[in-house]
Amino acid sequence: MKKAFLALTLAATVGCTSVESATVAGNEVVANGGEAVGVIQANSIGFTLLFHLVDIVASDLDQIVNKLLVAEAKAMGAAKIDLKGASTTPRHGIFAVFTPFGTGLNIASFTMSSGVAIAVK
Repeated sequence: MKKAFLALTLAATVGCTSVESATVAGNEVVANGGEAVGVIQANSIGFTLLFHLVDIVASDLDQIVNKLLVAEAKAMGAAKIDLKGASTTPRHGIFAVFTPFGTGLNIASFTMSSGVAIAVK
């Protein structure tokens, strides 16, 4: 039992991020503010304790937009992004009390964030 708890704790502290991108021709994809260079999708899974008060592994909109989408766009040679959508696990109000899967009080839970953007030159 102790080994399983240790393995779960170590897995939770690693977290997970995924960034997928594809280059596109500027004349085939319409983007606001310039010529489209690529399409980027980013996902992140985090881990929190005690009603989302303690972040063990962070996963929020700041990480998705500023650290993953913008960084990937700059790596593709773009100057900025045209954000098409972003979402994250709610952390306040009634969402902080219960886990999303109905397993009881929110002592430990996973959070998820995602975003999609067009890289613009």
